[in-house]
Amino acid sequence: MASHPVSASERPALAARATATALGLLLATFFVLPVPARAQVIEIASDGAVAVYDRPAVFTDAGVQPIPLARPTRSPALPDFRPRAARKFEVMQELSAAASAYGLAPELVHAVAWRESRFRHDAVSSAGATGVMQLMPGTARTLGVDRFDLRQNIYGGTAYLRRMLDEFGGDVGLALAAYNAGPAAVRRYGGTPPYAETQQYVAAIMGRLAAPAAALTPIR
Repeated sequence: MASHPVSASERPALAARATATALGLLLATFFVLPVPARAQVIEIASDGAVAVYDRPAVFTDAGVQPIPLARPTRSPALPDFRPRAARKFEVMQELSAAASAYGLAPELVHAVAWRESRFRHDAVSSAGATGVMQLMPGTARTLGVDRFDLRQNIYGGTAYLRRMLDEFGGDVGLALAAYNAGPAAVRRYGGTPPYAETQQYVAAIMGRLAAPAAALTPIR
């Protein structure tokens, strides 16, 4: 095939055709080859040069700037595969901090958590109560907390226990009954309701509070 010199008027058209060809080959390679899926930003300069960025980017006056990707966070609703000792340590820390925040004896908050869930954040009752201090969906909404989040669950439960103590004049037995059966039931019966579950609940926690520290059931 004979060749002929390229005139100055033909050069822009040839440069544009070459750029289009290179871009077409690049896109064909991207869509055909089995490479991992990724976002790409393609920049074509005024002189026809093509630059490809293989991560999210944004155009600014200073040029193309990559967009930093946020690290994924662990959902509190997912199973916690950390060692039992690490989970126990975190739960006990949060219980003590919540007790201090609401002016309660840590032994009381620990005893309620022990009775409610055996300190397990993944505990779910047949009634739908969730977490270490077993918050029901309606109670969590009233308190404005996420019951699937360990800290919010514990702080919400502790706040509710504080509220029950205030409502019943600091009577621990009545506050515990209200935590279990609801304050309306305690008011209706003028004391601990005659429910076997509630009476066993109050007796178990009061007995745990009265027991020597060495006799307390270890965390399982």
